[in-house]
Amino acid sequence: MQLTQEQKDMLSGKHGNAVRKSMEILVALGEIFGAKRLLPVKSVQISGVSYDNLGDAGLEFLEEMASDGKVRVKTTLNPAGMDIENWKALGIPEDFAKKQIMVIDAFRKMDVETTCTCTPYFIGNKPDKGDHIAWGESSAVTYANSVLGAYTNKEGGPSTIASALTGFTPEYGYHLDEKRQPGFIVNVKAKVDNPMLFGALGMIIGKKAEGKVPLIKGIGKATTDDLKSFSASIVTYGSAPIYHIEGITPNDYDEPSESFDVTEDDMKNALSEMNDTDDVDFVFIGCPHCSLDELKKISGLLKGKKVHKEFWIGVARPIKKKADELGYSKAIEESGAKFACDTCHVVAPLKGRFKGIATNSGKGVFYGRGKNKFKIAYRTLEECIDLAVKE
Repeated sequence: MQLTQEQKDMLSGKHGNAVRKSMEILVALGEIFGAKRLLPVKSVQISGVSYDNLGDAGLEFLEEMASDGKVRVKTTLNPAGMDIENWKALGIPEDFAKKQIMVIDAFRKMDVETTCTCTPYFIGNKPDKGDHIAWGESSAVTYANSVLGAYTNKEGGPSTIASALTGFTPEYGYHLDEKRQPGFIVNVKAKVDNPMLFGALGMIIGKKAEGKVPLIKGIGKATTDDLKSFSASIVTYGSAPIYHIEGITPNDYDEPSESFDVTEDDMKNALSEMNDTDDVDFVFIGCPHCSLDELKKISGLLKGKKVHKEFWIGVARPIKKKADELGYSKAIEESGAKFACDTCHVVAPLKGRFKGIATNSGKGVFYGRGKNKFKIAYRTLEECIDLAVKE
């Protein structure tokens, strides 16, 4: 790799131990993947924040990097393993909470913005088209590449920290235009008009994609929440972390020759595959974290009602604050539903606490089954709330 003098100084230790280690990580990554140089990045989204995933070894690494490392670009965090302020109400053990707070303190010492969310584009970390960034969290990476037109690979925890402390990332993969070109066309011949159905479509395409980039036709319109759901699902089930939707996403592309159709029958089969049960004791909305529009809708649906299941709503804390100011939170909290700021059911220590989960998230189905062994009721937002209020 060709390094600038500044980068060579970082590698030699002139900017401290954390920067030296970071540059070693990035150079090793670049050499593995054949990068010719390092690119400056506009922002970073750090993955590997939950103590449930990090453990003591990960915490020790963070504390070492925080001893003399400071971020050089705008940097935000992925969800933690708990609501940092309200963990007791969500039933998180005290010993876990202590370690999770130590993780957040290490990031804070590095001057990371410690808002923990999988939707950084809702809280001010929103790159422009053409920006090179270094993001972890597959759903955010896919949304950034596809919907925002930014350039990023799906980074791991150590590489995101390394990019944050140096301001660079290796130039390979989805930083290169030729890697972002579609490998096949998907002709959607089914009704797809809400986030739950976009999640099912994402599963179908993701499983057939085998790591290739899809070009999707036949989608008349899609909201931000539809695309958020789709981005999370398609990459979870196997596609590359970028897609193109004709007439909707901003990236340029050349049309490939290979294609397949998605029919109403395909959608029905997918929905059947994603459902295990009607008997749930846990409802989770907000994977990825809810938008303000979703909170407004949830507030209207819960107004005057009481929930009879454990019901969490995953959201970034700044979005929750806006919901408070606009009066959306009142009906939600009066119903007995709980905001789960900073966290989600994917990274919280929930295994064994619940048997069946209702969710409108395709990604949530995958991890609910795989990580937590939950039975799944995959439903629309409205149907999830019906299950929550049912006695």
